[in-house]
Amino acid sequence: MQTREDLASLRWNAALAAVEIIDQTRLPHDLQRVTLDCLDDYCHAISAMLVRGAPLIGITAAYGLAHALAQDASDAGLARASERLLATRPTAVNLRWALERMAQQVDDLAPELRAAAALEQAHALREAEIASCAAIGEHGLALLQARAGEHGPLQVMTHCNAGGLATIEWGTALAPVYRAHAAGVPVHVWVSETRPRNQGTHLTAWELQQAGVPFTVVADNSCGQLMREGRVDCVIVGSDRTAANGDVCNKVGTYMKALAAADNQIPFYVALPASTVDWRCASGAEIPIEERGEDEVLAVTGRMASGALQTVSLAAAGTRAANPAFDVTPARLVTALITEHGVFAASESGMQALRARCQDFSLTPM
Repeated sequence: MQTREDLASLRWNAALAAVEIIDQTRLPHDLQRVTLDCLDDYCHAISAMLVRGAPLIGITAAYGLAHALAQDASDAGLARASERLLATRPTAVNLRWALERMAQQVDDLAPELRAAAALEQAHALREAEIASCAAIGEHGLALLQARAGEHGPLQVMTHCNAGGLATIEWGTALAPVYRAHAAGVPVHVWVSETRPRNQGTHLTAWELQQAGVPFTVVADNSCGQLMREGRVDCVIVGSDRTAANGDVCNKVGTYMKALAAADNQIPFYVALPASTVDWRCASGAEIPIEERGEDEVLAVTGRMASGALQTVSLAAAGTRAANPAFDVTPARLVTALITEHGVFAASESGMQALRARCQDFSLTPM
């Protein structure tokens, strides 16, 4: 049986002195690891979504910068590599957070010392990410245990992928689920497909299957009806960027689930490490929403009966499509934020309390 470390989305290969990632564009059909050998590889892995999920994007960028400094540790080299990595994805704030942490570590060092210090910092950020997600799991477990009843499994709904594939090992939204399952709490997960890239079907379902957690994949448009029928006990999602007022930016479709949950008096939790809070961003209105290519909407890739992967068109030739990758859920629709520091209200007082707990790691203006 494969261990959690075996399935880690990013790991350091000491023998090769290189980073290995799971190519998530090939899941669930093929589990393939890719070695990142140059800055171009790191930038491509992030922009083409071989790696995705805000925490994992940040860790990948940290290692990318460390690799770049091993080639050119000058001030100009540091600036060029940081700029290239920062441009790969606009929405996930962990990308900027990780690059700033890396820069703080090496700015005052002599060029010949920068590469080793950067690699050490990237390793530290990776381990800190694992620890943060484990803590999120513990704090979220208490919420799930409080909702677990005597009438069958606890019914949890999630959206997109906020498990180990989006972080390193535990994940954010799925960490409490994994903890509950390990603690013997009967739990079942409704996995929304998450069109257009189908991260729910391709990634979350695959993760839960590997962990032995019961789940059912459902079409995105069916989630409101499931809530209305009383078949959902709570919703847990992740976050790519959370504003200082508690507004949450996550995979497009999250807002609709939050609305449905509010209308049916179902708790709507957001699980995130503190690094995902953008303290410079006053509200969700300031968060840039990434627009991705229309081919993601107009085509789909799957495995044929022959075993070959093939992409097929879904619409008539010449059809145009819009593809916003994220949406913003207002803080008023969020029941609570589950972080490594505890559970906080998505309110002014709740955000102030969270900031007080993690001031050393926040993105306050210089």
